[in-house]
Amino acid sequence: MKIQLSKLLPFCILAAGMLWSTSCGKPASASKGGALGSDAASRVYVAPGQYDEFYAFISGGFSGQLSVYGIPSGRLLKVIPVFSVDAEKGYGFNEETKPMLNTSFGFVPWDDAHHPELSQTNGETDGRWCFINGNNTPRVARIDLSTFETAEIIEIPNSGGNHSSPFTTENTEYVVAGTRFGVPYPQKDVAIDSYAENFRGALTYISVAPETGHMEVAFQVLLPAFDYDLAHSGKGKSHGWTFFTTYNTELKSSLLEVNASQNDKDFIAAINWKKAEEYIKQGKFREMPARYASNRYDDSVHGATSTMKDKVKVLIPEECPGLVYFLPTPKSPHGVDVDPTGEYIVGNGKLSADLTVHSFTKMQEAIAKQAFETTIEGIPVLKFDDVLAGVVTKPGLGPLHTEFDGQGNAYTTFFISSEVVKWKVGTWEVVDRAPCYYSVGHLMIPGGDSRKPDGKYLVAMNKITKDRYLPTGPELTQSAQLYDISGDKMELLLDFPTIGEPHYAQGIAASKIVDRSRKIFPIEENKHPYRAMGEKETKVVREGNTVHVYMTMIRSHFAPDNIEGIKVGDKVYFHLTNLEQDWDTPHGFSVMGARNAEILIMPGQTETLLWEPQREGVFPFYCTDFCSALHQEMQGYVRVSAAGANTPLKWKLGDDVMQ
Repeated sequence: MKIQLSKLLPFCILAAGMLWSTSCGKPASASKGGALGSDAASRVYVAPGQYDEFYAFISGGFSGQLSVYGIPSGRLLKVIPVFSVDAEKGYGFNEETKPMLNTSFGFVPWDDAHHPELSQTNGETDGRWCFINGNNTPRVARIDLSTFETAEIIEIPNSGGNHSSPFTTENTEYVVAGTRFGVPYPQKDVAIDSYAENFRGALTYISVAPETGHMEVAFQVLLPAFDYDLAHSGKGKSHGWTFFTTYNTELKSSLLEVNASQNDKDFIAAINWKKAEEYIKQGKFREMPARYASNRYDDSVHGATSTMKDKVKVLIPEECPGLVYFLPTPKSPHGVDVDPTGEYIVGNGKLSADLTVHSFTKMQEAIAKQAFETTIEGIPVLKFDDVLAGVVTKPGLGPLHTEFDGQGNAYTTFFISSEVVKWKVGTWEVVDRAPCYYSVGHLMIPGGDSRKPDGKYLVAMNKITKDRYLPTGPELTQSAQLYDISGDKMELLLDFPTIGEPHYAQGIAASKIVDRSRKIFPIEENKHPYRAMGEKETKVVREGNTVHVYMTMIRSHFAPDNIEGIKVGDKVYFHLTNLEQDWDTPHGFSVMGARNAEILIMPGQTETLLWEPQREGVFPFYCTDFCSALHQEMQGYVRVSAAGANTPLKWKLGDDVMQ
């Protein structure tokens, strides 16, 4: 049955309006029952000095960053700079991290970060890395969970809108990156209305080195120019496969809200990546030109490098039988989720009244007996009934995403009816539902997309906040809601505000990370080319109009702290080494007139700030991170003379004047 979008939209608006109008403006004291009528406060309370049970890594969406919360408290622990410059840490401003934001388009200081994904071993989260995608300028980042800092960013070539990523395979052999937008392949100047003829969709497999985590574009699979929306890789019996949802199987390029909603069914693309590896070994790939950046941060030198790559291996389904199959799925499916056993593949059709679940076993049987409806560009379309495991009938309006609790239950978000619905895997019966406030998108259960979910809490990420917090003008913070799912019924425990727009999140037991967390960088291991291992190694060196200041910092002074002989027009590089070897003792640095940001330097690190003085004078610098009772005394001066002045270069170390 076709659903006319023009008929559906008024209902969506009405439903949303009813939700908002019935609760907007209520003071907290007017709310009865629910979380406020239970012992919810005590169940999310984490006593002073105690740790939360779980970490939650929540995407920042248009902030470009990744935020870290404690669960169940909902306390914000850290914002990790990833795709956007960050003035707090100096990320993207200091010389060491500028290369992290390099792309084939040049320095790109922002992106749209959607889907965190934790590394896995044997299908279980292992606490080593967290990956996240940049949606606008297609990129995938890897965050090192021993430092909670971005360790690597790789650009994705031949892609547009890197949305269906970076979901891991069972042992983090790969993270995937599917293009949301069809684009000319390779890019060229063509008419947009030649979309069906000239545009294609590339699905990218990025290999992850098991010891270092280093990422490489291993290969791409070239598919029709559908929009590839989301993905999850198989596990258990379906290990070796990845499943991508598609919409716009109509191959339209304009007014997709109508034109890409015509077909009753779109597809889940099932990619056999183990078969892809075989074809790569056999040399059955095409090598295509592709310019993209690979950026890596090295903790030993405390700096990043950017390398530009120029080609990629591409597999064409028509030339590689058995590589790709299409599973028909109603209608405009968004999320695709695989249960802990790897048997069931849930397709969440946004415009479908029901929830479709495919069977991996039946898919294999259909492939074996060639139960194909048709073929599209060499890709067999499996018969719908032959791969169908079951249907959750009339569960809600606007299904988006599903996660699992490891007890045989699935939980699906419904955007239009603003609720999370719990249903039984295998019987497909709805057993519980809980309202969300409002218009819920993704949800997260710690380990909920792995083989071993923790199944204690569920976090719903809502697109609309309205009346949930004190008003802050036209823009309100977005909201996450924490539910207890340990019993038969879901129970709302907590609302907490989020950074940016939360799309997806990942949760992990704190015990998997705490003992791995790095506390300092041993000073003796510092290999930064401009390090100063002690105050006796500090110096100021002029090379034409470039000046290098080798500076140290320790509670509570800089060395050197007075510098003269700098001239207007110089490029002054302050190379700052934090000599502290005590946990949680960073130092900051800022100099008057700097046109970038402060920087924070962790114990044992060296980082660099570029300062270009614009006029003559004496300009102060100081520590920006409160470090001791004498923090205010941690300061110094730079004297700047005219461009042609003969002021000698000299600096002060204690009572000694050096030159």
